[in-house]
Amino acid sequence: MEKVYKVMRRVGSANIALGIIAITVGVAIGIISIISGAALLKDKSEITF
Repeated sequence: MEKVYKVMRRVGSANIALGIIAITVGVAIGIISIISGAALLKDKSEITF
């Protein structure tokens, strides 16, 4: 039974680590999107289709 708890602890730790990584990547992508969107709005008058 103790072996099962050790495996569950390891899996739980891995899930927490992956969750933190996912949140960090999501925030970074959001910041990059906001910055690029602001750059597009700033140069809106120069864009022609």
